Amino acid sequence: MSRRIVGEGTPESHWAAWPAMEAWPRVDAATLVPPECRAVVVAPHPDDEVLGCAGLMMQLAALDRELLLIGVTDGTGSHPGSRQWPPQRLAKVRPRESAQAMQRLGLGRVPVIRAGIADTRVEMERTQLASLLKARLRANDVLLTTWRQDGHPDHEATGRTCAEVAERKGCTLIELPIWTWHWSAPGDSRVPWHRARRIPLSQIQQEAKRAAIGAHASQLSPDTTTGQGAILTPATLARLLRPFEVVFL
Repeated sequence: MSRRIVGEGTPESHWAAWPAMEAWPRVDAATLVPPECRAVVVAPHPDDEVLGCAGLMMQLAALDRELLLIGVTDGTGSHPGSRQWPPQRLAKVRPRESAQAMQRLGLGRVPVIRAGIADTRVEMERTQLASLLKARLRANDVLLTTWRQDGHPDHEATGRTCAEVAERKGCTLIELPIWTWHWSAPGDSRVPWHRARRIPLSQIQQEAKRAAIGAHASQLSPDTTTGQGAILTPATLARLLRPFEVVFL
């Protein structure tokens, strides 16, 4: 079995019917990011922060925890060959979509650092990303980023870089499965389910997360110039709009 992100992926109905998910321990924001610690979210693309941990970010803000968002790329590689969404347009639109999404979460004042690394090339620019992280991270930071085996090359390269820097700096690392839900299946032995924890979301938080995802219009509509469907399909969103978020500790 591959970890390729093709087709519709594993239906959410399969995940919802898996008893193990309900048994995963619940964890709250106050435990994940203790007082006096800062949460640093490292997003490979402008939407991964919302898809992976919008609810958790809202909960942390309610606790007055300090937050920092680091955007690794500007998401210019999402529509290869498109005349509707050429890289030059995406470079402007996608960071704006991210900013609007954060506003919809009530997080518009969270500081954002954009690393400017080329989309699809994070693996080749890991040294640059590592240098930025080393310069910005504090020893008591809690680092949230995509899982090191999430399936998308940029997600994996970002995850590996964050893991290496977190170990050197003494930061806590929390990993976010995003595309994992697409290519894996319940009980897949390649996934560290023993590390999974559930973060329950309130109805208000769920609605805010849905609204924030809605800000990413470039990812939600088909591309008429290439025939490519939406990046964030209904099947994808169903797996990421549960009444809880999942992290790997």
